[in-house]
Amino acid sequence: MQMNGYQAGISDFVDTDSIVFGISADKLEDNKKFAADLGLDFTLLSDVDAAVINQYGGTMEQYAGIARRVTYVVGKDGRIAYIAEGADAMDPTGAQSACQGLQ
Repeated sequence: MQMNGYQAGISDFVDTDSIVFGISADKLEDNKKFAADLGLDFTLLSDVDAAVINQYGGTMEQYAGIARRVTYVVGKDGRIAYIAEGADAMDPTGAQSACQGLQ
């Protein structure tokens, strides 16, 4: 599961002065329960109207706008430095490397 991988490697992100968070179209209460059930140390944000998800091209229109798994690394300058999609988004290795490269 994507979140477990990121949780297991959370120190690698902290060491690069990075902030990890997830964005989901689920309700805030559902995200809180999900995070608690998994023991996540990072925040899951709720985007129920998918405004942010859509701005980043994170939906699959062929599946009625359901959000797809995407990982972005955004630099302090606001530019996207890394994108991983699908199965690659579930592996934090690329994002960790991208964060190290931003220092």
